[in-house]
Amino acid sequence: MKYIILVPDGMSGLPLEDLNDRTCMEAANTPNMDMIARKGIVGMVKNIPKGMTPASDVANLSILGYDPEKYYCGRGPLEAVNLKVELGENDVAFRFNTVTVANDKMIDYSAGHISTKETSILVDKLDKDLGSEKFRFYAGTSYRNLLMVHCDSPAEADKLSKVRCFPPHDILDRSISKYLPKEPELLEIMERSKAILGTQDINKVRIDLGQNPANMIWIWGQGKKPNIPTFKEAYGITGGMISAVDLLKGMGHLLGLEVVEVPGATGYYDTNYEGKAEAALDILTGKDFVFVHVEAPDEAGHNGDVMAKIKAIENFDSKITGRIIEALCDKEDHRILILPDHPTPVAKRTHTSDPVPFAMAGTGIEADDVTVFSEKSAKAGSVPVKPGSELMSMLLNKG
Repeated sequence: MKYIILVPDGMSGLPLEDLNDRTCMEAANTPNMDMIARKGIVGMVKNIPKGMTPASDVANLSILGYDPEKYYCGRGPLEAVNLKVELGENDVAFRFNTVTVANDKMIDYSAGHISTKETSILVDKLDKDLGSEKFRFYAGTSYRNLLMVHCDSPAEADKLSKVRCFPPHDILDRSISKYLPKEPELLEIMERSKAILGTQDINKVRIDLGQNPANMIWIWGQGKKPNIPTFKEAYGITGGMISAVDLLKGMGHLLGLEVVEVPGATGYYDTNYEGKAEAALDILTGKDFVFVHVEAPDEAGHNGDVMAKIKAIENFDSKITGRIIEALCDKEDHRILILPDHPTPVAKRTHTSDPVPFAMAGTGIEADDVTVFSEKSAKAGSVPVKPGSELMSMLLNKG
């Protein structure tokens, strides 16, 4: 039996007046996802436990079958795993974005989705000027980067890991002053980054081209060294992870999944959808499970771009879902699960903790009465709202 999980990040949302009170999911043409709904079961799951932040690390842990209330470790440590940065017991890993600020406001959480090449040069400069035995800067993918803090004691690391930090995509167009971390050393680094980045030629060129400059870093998403069983230990099967973002790739490495680097996978609208589908099918030739994640719908939600989100959903449906269905249909026993990790409504431009729709079809699954895949139809599905971490057992027929 082959098991496939497809995650169009942030795909679900809220009805929009411009779409005649439909969501982007409802407005998109998704014949392949509709087929999964029609041939299988549909329902709603809550991937964000009560009281937890509606973040992608929390939500995707749920989808992978790990209760976040037990295993959550923060975003930074997961990205550190993918960057092959080892955490000691007294270390704290922070995610930091290269952002655009102006007039004390968060203008752009991604500095115009700055390229990885540009960011690498800027992060090298930050590490040269701000790095020390305690603080080290590591370049990741695009605007997503890593700050490692080496603490002197477990008590210091525990205290630092609990500092309140805000994701930059949650404070767009707001004054940054009241969202800055209260920890003096972190605040000093963020303030000093402005003077360093503001003098770099890369940013001068970006301004000349009418692009948003990476004129500050924003530190958030911290955590300590994770302790979590591998996927094989937890579920008895091997598998792989397909994603463009360090968070999901780090999660895959941590769980012992095969993590495939897909050429042209950018984590944005222009990602290589077809390459991700082919990589997933390659994994399934030798393993039992694959998790395919695409960031594009989430990015469109954060950007408040309705048409880009609809297009990203349609690309996911035709180029990934359709290709995988075509390859597996009537050829091998399989089960396929599709769901977003969390909603990213374009009107709110940030994540919410609301339940999300899912559809599951394949060998041994008897169809219910739902014929299309959307938020509205899923609420009328056969599966009542349940914790997202329980879906894996349903998929693997272990519960």
